[in-house]
Amino acid sequence: MDHAVFIQTNHKQITGAIVAEYAIRRYSQHNDKFDVHIIHKKDYPYFDEREGQLYLRDGVKRTWLNDDLQSFTLTRFMPPELMNYQGRAVVIDPDIFACADVWDLLSRDMQGKAILCRPRSGTKGIIDRCLASSVMLLDNEKLTHWKVEEWFNELFEFKRDYMPWICLKYEDRDTIGLFENEWNDFDKFTPQTKMLHTTRRKTQPWKAGLPIDWRPAERFRLFPPVAWLMRARRHLFGEYALLGHYKEHPDKNQENFFFGLLKECVEKGIISEEFIRDQMRQNHVRHDALEVLERTPDLPPAPLHPLSGAVQQAA
Repeated sequence: MDHAVFIQTNHKQITGAIVAEYAIRRYSQHNDKFDVHIIHKKDYPYFDEREGQLYLRDGVKRTWLNDDLQSFTLTRFMPPELMNYQGRAVVIDPDIFACADVWDLLSRDMQGKAILCRPRSGTKGIIDRCLASSVMLLDNEKLTHWKVEEWFNELFEFKRDYMPWICLKYEDRDTIGLFENEWNDFDKFTPQTKMLHTTRRKTQPWKAGLPIDWRPAERFRLFPPVAWLMRARRHLFGEYALLGHYKEHPDKNQENFFFGLLKECVEKGIISEEFIRDQMRQNHVRHDALEVLERTPDLPPAPLHPLSGAVQQAA
C-alpha cells in the first residue's frame, strides 16, 4: 500500500509497540487503506556494530549503548527508505497510543510540505526551537535525502549531532508544517487527544517500580551545574547509577487506557500472559502487571474515545 504507519521499538519497548499497533487498528474505521509495521532496531545490524563507541549528542560525546531504553530512536527516520520513497507514512514511538482514527492524519492535505509534526514542549521547544519527531506525517517522495545508515555513521565521525537530527534542525524549515498538538499529546489525556504520548519516561504506566534504564540529558542551558553533576554521576558510578526507579503515573486515566488496551490484546490472543511474564522477568514490564490487568476497567467500544465511558475518573 502507499500509506503506512510505522512504530519503532527495541527489545525493551516491544510490549508498548505491540499495544500501539493494536490501538492504531482499534480506533481506525479505514484499516483497509493502510499498513502497520513495527520497526525493530535489532533488524538493522549497523546499530549493534557501534556498541561502546563515542558519538555526538547535544555537543557532548556519549557512549552508544544498544541496551538503552531509547536505542531505537533513530529508526524513526527509516520509513521513506522502507517505502522506496513512495507514498505517505506516519511514524510513532512505541509509547504513543492512538485514540482516534489515524487515517484522518494519513490522508490530510499536507499543503506541499514534506513533514508534519508538532513542536517540543518546555525549553527544548521554546529556546532551542526543537520539533518533536516522535510523531511525523511524511511525504516520502520529498525525503529522498534521508539515508539513515549513512547519517548514523556520521554521528561517530562527529560530523552530525544526535539532538539537532531528532529535532529536525538539519531539514529545510520551509518543508515542515505543524499539525495539532493532539496528534502527539505529551502526557495530556483529554477528549480532544488523538494520540497519547506517555513521554515522561519515569512514569510510563507499564514500567512502575522498575529500575531506570534510560540516560538523562547532560546539557541544561538554563542551569549548567545540573549538567556537571549528571556527568560526574555517570563517570563515577555508571550510566544508570543513582537514577532511582520508575514511578506510578499520576493520571489514572492514562494508566487505565494503556492497561485497557493491553487487556484486550491478551483477550484477543495478540499478547499472551506468558509473554508478559517473560517481559516482567527481563524488567521490561512492571512486576505487578497481571494484577493491574485484573483491576483495569474495560474500555468503551471503539470508535468511542476512551474518556467517553467507564474509564473516566473523577477529577
